[in-house]
Amino acid sequence: TCILLFFVKSLKGRGLAAGIPKFNLDRLASNSMASHRLIQHVGKRYGLAVSETLYDRLNVYYFVEGHALNDKPRLAKVAAETLSKVLAQDNPTGETPMNKKEILSFLKGDQGRLEILEALRALREIGVHGIPKFIIEGSHMVDGAAGPETFIRMFRDIERRGKVAGGPVFGDILGVSDDIMQRGSHTRESLLLDDVKQMA
Repeated sequence: TCILLFFVKSLKGRGLAAGIPKFNLDRLASNSMASHRLIQHVGKRYGLAVSETLYDRLNVYYFVEGHALNDKPRLAKVAAETLSKVLAQDNPTGETPMNKKEILSFLKGDQGRLEILEALRALREIGVHGIPKFIIEGSHMVDGAAGPETFIRMFRDIERRGKVAGGPVFGDILGVSDDIMQRGSHTRESLLLDDVKQMA
């Protein structure tokens, strides 16, 4: 019982640090292949900033709200709402947001499955057996539970050098174009804009 209470307390602390106010510990584990395929597809179609926003929303959907990631109709509804909202604010590709029907059709298909399986194989090969993990500069693996000082030190080293030593690990495996990888998920301007919004 003491170990379980320690685990729950640790999990809640990590959640708070990551911006998740409350973990729904009553949720059922579910297969996440469909949600991973969708996030990959959205990244390739709309860019990494949009897929990151969808990923964040699905974390709340699963960890806080307690919904199953393999409930495809509900997942399609939440994803369509998220894409509509995000792309109304900033649509780098100019493409129309996928609607619920299109997303549900995608989720019922198999597109992107082989890429996700290949990425999982590559993760096992480099020794990743649990998440979250961060791979920085294509080779430095950092556990998601690492404190901010670890990341600050690594990013300050990159900043001092003036360039990133390695490239993305999974761009080719997941079929993400070089153009999308170069745009990244967060520009300096978008981060400054986020800071301004938080101060308002």
